[in-house]
Amino acid sequence: MTTQELSKPKRRPKRMPKDWVTPFFEAISEGVPEPQTELNYTSPFTLVVAVALSAQATDKGVNRATEALFKAADTPEKMVALGEEKVRDYIKTIGLFRNKAKNVIALSQRLINEFGSEVPRTREDLESLPGVGRKTANVVLNVAYGEPTIAVDTHIFRVSNRTRLAPGKDVLAVELALEKVVPDAFKLHAHHWLILHGRYICKARKPECGKCSVYRFCLFPEKAPLEEE
Repeated sequence: MTTQELSKPKRRPKRMPKDWVTPFFEAISEGVPEPQTELNYTSPFTLVVAVALSAQATDKGVNRATEALFKAADTPEKMVALGEEKVRDYIKTIGLFRNKAKNVIALSQRLINEFGSEVPRTREDLESLPGVGRKTANVVLNVAYGEPTIAVDTHIFRVSNRTRLAPGKDVLAVELALEKVVPDAFKLHAHHWLILHGRYICKARKPECGKCSVYRFCLFPEKAPLEEE
């Protein structure tokens, strides 16, 4: 679908026009048909630990810390045996590492006691684990179990509001809006396409509009004009 074929609103709408959404995702997914998480993991257990550790931390920083941690403990039993103090030593370069170490041990013990050492497959059960909120649960369901969930982080929140794809006042509002507007064919990977776009193109302080694959669909009033415009 070309720019000329899109219906053009007379004024800036509150939301992206419906007939723009499919071509938006066709454009944002071009070249990356099956995006992957940038967190390193080897199992649902190491994934849930990595995602829990990533709160207020970068994926690169988490990967540096978990490389050694997961070599020492890649199961709930090994993590509990390792103990909170040693876990703390492995992840001390990550923000909030003391509380996160405590949660990792408690999370591991809960998996052993209540879930047969297996990471559960429902959001409710995942959110019952220490240190696991809705965003972490959605990531695990999506990445480990192939569920079409959308975990809204700061990047997805920014992209959704700037483009007006799924505006919302908080992360839950944006998540629910995305669930309604994202076509089924794109739901499985929508989470990662939007994160990667926000992380590398639609940056918080200085979005790189000249490199934006969805520039023509973006309704951000402050987007930089392209040279041809």
